[in-house]
Amino acid sequence: STHDAMPTDSLISDVSDTARWVAVYRAMETERPDAIFRDPFARRLAGEKGEAIVQSMKRGPSMSWPMVVRTALLDEIILREIRDGVDTVLNLAAGLDVRAYRMPLPASLHWIDVDHPHMVTYKAEAMAKETPVCRYESVPLDLADITARRALFTRVNAEATRTLVITEGLLIYLAEPDVIALTADLHTQNTFRHWASDLASPGLLKMMDKTWGRTVAAGNAPFLFGPAEGPAFFAKFGWKEIEYRGFMDEGIRLKRTFPMAKFWRFVGQIAPKKRRDEFKYFSGIVVLERS
Repeated sequence: STHDAMPTDSLISDVSDTARWVAVYRAMETERPDAIFRDPFARRLAGEKGEAIVQSMKRGPSMSWPMVVRTALLDEIILREIRDGVDTVLNLAAGLDVRAYRMPLPASLHWIDVDHPHMVTYKAEAMAKETPVCRYESVPLDLADITARRALFTRVNAEATRTLVITEGLLIYLAEPDVIALTADLHTQNTFRHWASDLASPGLLKMMDKTWGRTVAAGNAPFLFGPAEGPAFFAKFGWKEIEYRGFMDEGIRLKRTFPMAKFWRFVGQIAPKKRRDEFKYFSGIVVLERS
């Protein structure tokens, strides 16, 4: 296609541009008659740049399903956590997430989006005429700034009774020592009870690297974190796994998956135990509890 000739390498200039790419996938889902969620702002937020990124990527449009499943699962988890008493959601590296505008959230909920200043400004401008459904706060902060990050966590902790932390599409871009440091900083705060995150595996990193590695590395956004031990990685830092939802199983449940998914799931089920565990934790959402 003509798109193959586009210089993809220059389209993703930094990690924040990956948010535009995911917003296109949310827009594509929203426009389906059988949409499993609706994000009426996604197309506007993705912009032409988001479109160009998806069109230029190898199998760009057909690879929407894990991002769509990820969005739907986190929506489900967030609503359940709020029913269970969460009064604050801390959304780190929020990107172009507009859950505070599109979900049926209680007006009393304190929702805090944190991202780079340029992302916060871009989203604020795009959403200027819209009204959030809850108490919404947007914090311009580079999470790599440890002092500022700790100050934010301390403040949020003091104001909350029960906080759900979300890192969606963040950890995969961090080096292991940075993940460990973030994990420790989150654990310091006693109201940060649960933490929901997508989690990659070494197998997924390898696969994504083959498909999209060059594109994202050119934009200084290489895929870095996919621990071999899966969610157990976090246990030694005081976070235990209470739930794991694999994208393949959940994709089959939500009817958003890839050709032959059921066959591959079957292969995974009859494999030796070590391979079964690798399949189980290949790619999904983990909910961690502070212990």
